Amino acid sequence: MEENKSKKEKTHRDIGIPVKQPSRVCKDKRCPFHGNLSIRGRIFEGVLKSKHNSTAKVEWEYLIKIPKYERYEKRRTRVYAHIPPCIDVKQGDKVRIAECRPLSKTKHFVVIEKIE
Repeated sequence: MEENKSKKEKTHRDIGIPVKQPSRVCKDKRCPFHGNLSIRGRIFEGVLKSKHNSTAKVEWEYLIKIPKYERYEKRRTRVYAHIPPCIDVKQGDKVRIAECRPLSKTKHFVVIEKIE
């Protein structure tokens, strides 16, 4: 009996990535901290360009060299990511996203933290 009392019920799951845990608790099954969504694959940082119901469009820029003109051109990557209810982000915030299993036809990432 004492073993059961000494064990605390965890409110957050360890996702295996050193990020700040969200302060709020949610009941979203697609949340890596409170649900059963596993994180695997690549991790990116980008700017949240648009936000819908629980989906964010995250964008980041990179440079490509054009050898013929000896110049660089800017290109950008846009991906859709799931926003768990426990993470509070708004348009224009810099966020860190991690790859997960496919959540829909176009969503394969989840927001894991807001970068201050």
